[in-house]
Amino acid sequence: MLELSAKKDVVRQALAVLAVLAVNGAALLLLLEQPVMAAENAMTFKRIPLQFIAALAAPDARSGTGAQNWAVWPVDPGPRGVRLNRFKQLQSAGGMAPAGWQFDAAGWWLEENGLIMEPPNVSLVPGRYQVTGDRQVTTALTVYPADAKGDMRWELADDATLYDVTHLGCRSAMYTPLAGTEAGSCTPANAPEAAFRVAPGAEMPPVAGCQKQDYAVLFLIGIEDR
Repeated sequence: MLELSAKKDVVRQALAVLAVLAVNGAALLLLLEQPVMAAENAMTFKRIPLQFIAALAAPDARSGTGAQNWAVWPVDPGPRGVRLNRFKQLQSAGGMAPAGWQFDAAGWWLEENGLIMEPPNVSLVPGRYQVTGDRQVTTALTVYPADAKGDMRWELADDATLYDVTHLGCRSAMYTPLAGTEAGSCTPANAPEAAFRVAPGAEMPPVAGCQKQDYAVLFLIGIEDR
């Protein structure tokens, strides 16, 4: 009986030790989780109607400069575009598209379906944005105020690259006249209609008489909620 009682005492002591360890372990886990929770809560975003960022940087870039050359389409420019085969009608209307935007021969845009589209005319102001390519990665984009030279730095969180947050199906490029060419030599009339639709992730086609600049398109879905 004494031996059995001693065994019970040992079991009780062991259970007491385990209980203390469990409580302390939970407290330690909570302590370790606090910085993570704080980091997650440090940046929250308010959802906004879908907008589109035209970004210019290497696909593998995680940060860089030149964000002053980025811009935003506040609404989807595709449905507001003009098909290449209706460019003459656009010219006849003085460059005014049915959707109410003005065509600019000095710098015009095409998208993947062969639609002439309005330029992204909203500047990307300094701040933090939630962006995605509608694939696997959704993360924060920070745009910093301009430096003394007017250059704006940008940075993606979570070690994401520009490619990670690029919507591959949305292809876009700006076309401008080549230096030394005659006025009107860079025109949508020269665009090869057979080259459309452009495959996801592919470059936009060249247009005779034009210099082409491809842009990545990022889905802008939130802004920092301060």
